[in-house]
Amino acid sequence: MTAVIERPANRTYRWAAPPRPTWEEEPSRTGLAGKGLVLGLACLGVLFPLWIVIVTSLSSRKTITGAGGLVMVPHGITFIAYRELLGGGQVTRAAVISVLVTLVGTAFSMTVSVLCAYGLSRLGSLGHRWILMALLATMFFSAGLIPTYLLVQSLGLTDSYLALILPSAISVFNILVLRGFFMGISQELIDSARIDGAGDFRILWRIVMPLSRAVLAVITLFYAVGYWSAWFNASLYLNDQDMMPLQNVMIQLVQKQQAPVGLGQAIRTGQLSGLAVQMAVMVMALLPVAVLSPFVQRHFKKGMLTGAVKG
Repeated sequence: MTAVIERPANRTYRWAAPPRPTWEEEPSRTGLAGKGLVLGLACLGVLFPLWIVIVTSLSSRKTITGAGGLVMVPHGITFIAYRELLGGGQVTRAAVISVLVTLVGTAFSMTVSVLCAYGLSRLGSLGHRWILMALLATMFFSAGLIPTYLLVQSLGLTDSYLALILPSAISVFNILVLRGFFMGISQELIDSARIDGAGDFRILWRIVMPLSRAVLAVITLFYAVGYWSAWFNASLYLNDQDMMPLQNVMIQLVQKQQAPVGLGQAIRTGQLSGLAVQMAVMVMALLPVAVLSPFVQRHFKKGMLTGAVKG
């Protein structure tokens, strides 16, 4: 005989949910307030120095003297520092040179990096393993500064704008990130395109690059910021002062080595503070990066993490 167990009709049974990890628990109000406080302090630590730099660059000599240096509260706003900087032919010419070098250098670096990364992502390509090992070796071993300078000099690139692009045109790290992202693209898409008669360049242009917009945007920003902020190659390979990019001219202004005639006269006559000029130089150097970064920020997580994990 089998025993029948009757359960009361008015009793409800609850099954205990399995415990969740700590990081999946709903945060308490105290935790949310703490996170907000920490993030707020972090943002304040980043924005407050930038605020001081901007306000000081827009302050008059009298305001800066009264504040004893850096200005935190805006008073007597004036754009004389920027007007004098951009009014001189040297700074304007250097800005144009930096923009052209950044555009041309970024386009060249992206073209070579995308082609190299796509070739290395195809496991059946000729010699891809040896080429990959050679690229990885350059991340740990380098010839040094003197052999690099002698190579640039022997190629006749000194006192030319190519010396600002070619010696640092390729980043192996960026190639590896692109390669990892390309390897994550479905092989079935590429095989179907080959069945339809598409070649490698058509596959790269029509399939791979549209699917890789996130990582392409991030790597483009990396190259652009690198070219815009570069100053060492110019100081090493250029002797003509008229060929110097913006960063080198700004360094000279900050170090007070050389200044345009109008700017130097404004500082000597007391119309302009040297500290305001230095802060204006910093703002001009940071402005392009600050403008471009928000447009690429949404691609960072998908582009960098996916490209770094895969492959």
